[in-house]
Amino acid sequence: MPELPEVDTVVRVLKQQRLIGRRISHCELRWDRTVGGDREGFLWAITGALIRGVGRRGKYIVLPLRLRQAEAGPASLLVHLRMSGRLYLSDASTAPNGYERVVFALDDGRLLRFHDPRKFGRVLLLDTPPPQLRALGPEPNGSRFSPAVFGESLRGRRRMLKALLLDQTVVAGLGNIYVDEALWEARLHPKRLASSLELHETERLFEAIQEVLQRAIANNGTRLGGGMANFVLPSDAAGARNQDHLRVFRRTGEPCARCGTAVARILVVQRSTHLCPHCQALAGDR
Repeated sequence: MPELPEVDTVVRVLKQQRLIGRRISHCELRWDRTVGGDREGFLWAITGALIRGVGRRGKYIVLPLRLRQAEAGPASLLVHLRMSGRLYLSDASTAPNGYERVVFALDDGRLLRFHDPRKFGRVLLLDTPPPQLRALGPEPNGSRFSPAVFGESLRGRRRMLKALLLDQTVVAGLGNIYVDEALWEARLHPKRLASSLELHETERLFEAIQEVLQRAIANNGTRLGGGMANFVLPSDAAGARNQDHLRVFRRTGEPCARCGTAVARILVVQRSTHLCPHCQALAGDR
């Protein structure tokens, strides 16, 4: 599933390609569930809408809109890529690949395509601010995220670190890849209880989260294969390259970059989890 760095990269590319200020002349909907099932209502409301911005909150892409209806209040197009979604601009002459679920025709002749082979993604038209965003925790690369705020969210929590960091109400935008990478950087076992962390360990984990995310954003995110369901930027020549900089995620059996011990794969909260058994020894739970 695309996480914060991948979504951030999509947003950055769409801004560079000057999506802001474009008007949606019409929309072709090929899978009703992508927009919540109300086909006619979505198509009627979205036609003629002006795209006022492109942003990100957690793993969501947020497009503030001005709808054509005079009585309509502030609205946003909320896009969640889920397992296999892509949102990208292309020329109208580019042939469809059969996996586009929603296609927005813009007033400059280009198409904004939502490609989603597994059909789990969503493109929702909602009031601003979208209610789905209210429960999200702080952005890990934002000004509200500090060692003190992070420490408070962990204090007294008898949940495993992996589970807690995947909880979007604690920290927004983290997923399986970057939780594994941050825990390796911080030398903490994924099954360690949050309540067992000392102050210096909490600070180390805080710094590790920021470090792995900043590196991934600089590398245009992580791509985990070449299939149609994998994260990729069709319009970005550089493409995602953070997969070449991962320390443990999907490195099972390879030597740890820090100590040389073979990277192991275990299950934590039903999620495939990668770690160094030596650097991240399970100890200190209380």
